Amino acid sequence: MRIANRTIQFLFSLSFLILPLMASASGGHSESADKEFSATELINSHIGDSHEFHIADWNGHAISLPLPIILWTDNGLEIFSASEFHHDNTGHHVAKEKFVRYNEVIFYADKFETLKEEDKSAFNFAARPLDFSITKNVFSMLMSVIILLVLFITVARSYKKNSMAPKGLAGFLEPLVIFVRDDIAIPNIGEKKYGKYMPYLLTIFFFIWINNLIGLIPFFPFSSNLTGNIYFTFVMAFITFLITTLSANKAYWGHIFAPPVPKALYPIMWPVEIIGMFTKPFALMIRLFANITAGHIIILSLISLIYIFKTVAIAPVSGAFVLFMSVLEMLVAALQAYVFTLLSALFIGQAVEEHDHH
Repeated sequence: MRIANRTIQFLFSLSFLILPLMASASGGHSESADKEFSATELINSHIGDSHEFHIADWNGHAISLPLPIILWTDNGLEIFSASEFHHDNTGHHVAKEKFVRYNEVIFYADKFETLKEEDKSAFNFAARPLDFSITKNVFSMLMSVIILLVLFITVARSYKKNSMAPKGLAGFLEPLVIFVRDDIAIPNIGEKKYGKYMPYLLTIFFFIWINNLIGLIPFFPFSSNLTGNIYFTFVMAFITFLITTLSANKAYWGHIFAPPVPKALYPIMWPVEIIGMFTKPFALMIRLFANITAGHIIILSLISLIYIFKTVAIAPVSGAFVLFMSVLEMLVAALQAYVFTLLSALFIGQAVEEHDHH
């Protein structure tokens, strides 16, 4: 009886996990039912950003939540709903009589018509307005900020009311805060200076962890891939680079511009040391982006097998691997938050470390 109950629970959990993704795979947009299934399109649509949340498909029509479009154009500010594009992402439907959307990039309609395929890029600012829209990733980021504020404001209030051992949410978060302090900040930055950087380290640890978890939930209002976005990881790594550079002491700069080698080697060592300053944040950026994106791609590829082979016979095998990968991704979500925080603390520690002179 127990085995039967566990089997039912397993199948229910599995279907709950993959049904939203299967719904997207079977439709995506109202016109995609007539097209050959493309695993590449499915994967790109899920790991990329979007101006709307695709929820499901019903009778060949997409059910989605349009998000605000905020553009700074040649004629000033333009604000309207993403529903104006009518789910078109191919550059055919003209919104507000002057904008088209192509691969989630908004162009001026008149200029888009004259562009060659290689010019239809997000970096072609001459043909597109500046886009400050609330996209799916931005929505997810704002939601994670609200979650963080609610969590830690609640914990702070509980500490004011309770002077004894923490309970509930405070009891859950306190070991994590102590872990960041005792196992990340103090060993890498030092007991004298770690306190100054604890707010930043705690912020990036919980911020990355929560967004990693949000990306694993395959239905609205979650399902974004914020930490798998190279622009997001670039900004996070750049902030660490700024803090490291601005906190650096004389010993740090001395090691770069006056390394302990013969002066004849300085012309060789200077470029190496300066490049090393930038490879550290670059490694931070690529590590987080690649690990999170790879997990999403593997899960979506496993689901795509059902549609590639066009049989439900492979669904139990594919579903079992999806469930296994999803559980593994929960571990990776915490691990990548830890690694990013650890390396940030390490880089900061190298910049503020005091060297003994004998």
